[in-house]
Amino acid sequence: MGQRIRANAQGLEHSRRSRPLFWGLLALLIVAIVAVGWWVWRSPEDAKRELQNLQTNAQALISGSQTTHAATEDDQLNASELAAKDPTTPEQVPDNALPLEAEEPLNPIEAPIELASSPLPTLENSDSSISNALSAWGVTQQARSMIRNEQFVRRFVATVDNLTSARAPSAMWPVFPTDPRFTVQEGEGGTETRIAQANSARYNLAVQFMENLNVDQAAKDYKHFYPLFQQAYEDLGYPNRYFNDRLIAVIDHLLLAPEPLNPHVNLMPVRGQIPSEQPWVRYQFEDPQLEALSAGQKILVRMGPDNARKVKSKLRELRSAIASTAAPAQTTLQRGEVVSGTR
Repeated sequence: MGQRIRANAQGLEHSRRSRPLFWGLLALLIVAIVAVGWWVWRSPEDAKRELQNLQTNAQALISGSQTTHAATEDDQLNASELAAKDPTTPEQVPDNALPLEAEEPLNPIEAPIELASSPLPTLENSDSSISNALSAWGVTQQARSMIRNEQFVRRFVATVDNLTSARAPSAMWPVFPTDPRFTVQEGEGGTETRIAQANSARYNLAVQFMENLNVDQAAKDYKHFYPLFQQAYEDLGYPNRYFNDRLIAVIDHLLLAPEPLNPHVNLMPVRGQIPSEQPWVRYQFEDPQLEALSAGQKILVRMGPDNARKVKSKLRELRSAIASTAAPAQTTLQRGEVVSGTR
């Protein structure tokens, strides 16, 4: 008799432990039935069918409760049984699973043999070594004055990464911003504003830098110092990615920049009563497609189509020197890239 009582007590205790989920689901169904009942009052014809479906499901849940709660822990898979599953059975991967990072770079970089034995400086103390390398790139002393020597590698990496975004803060550029200020020209009656043709002269020194660049030597030095560029890229928050792959992707992006001739611009409205002391920094493109361009592509548009073509030509040379993968078909076009102004 005592054994039977103890057995019944154990069964009741197991039943209490196994029922919370059932009663929770049943409570949700009751709430749903009440809600649908209110809906029936509002829209009887369509809602009655829904109410009948819910009632049928509730009956099925109640009638199947004994079978559900009769299952014991011995009937369920434990951790050891899960581990013993056939390892050859492929696991199901969700359709929206994110792709894994590539284990190997798409465009690997190897240090030049003649420079392999040359020790590298630390990233924080690399400015003097980078500055000395620039002298072999065929760049004039005047053009070199554009370079910001303080933390050049970090500035270069951060700016490259920002060029495909809407903003690329000039405070992080590895070069000083061009002077003088951005200029525009007004049409007759002041009804339209375009980028002034003379504005392209602001970029003469930067374009001269690119035209005189010895790409082979620059690529050789880049490969030599590449571990520093990779370290700076990882410090930005990309520990499993490769800066050279990012640089090539950005070059491909820049090569797609349109080349409109003197596109229309207008001043962005100012909220507030304090007038802007630098109104020339508030111009935006009237053409929404141009305004939607990235920061890097807008720089190429602002410098004018002639300058943009010269820069793109050097970017193609640089890409060929550091890339293992072929350029997309669009980036190899040197003709037919000009996009005329739309307004």
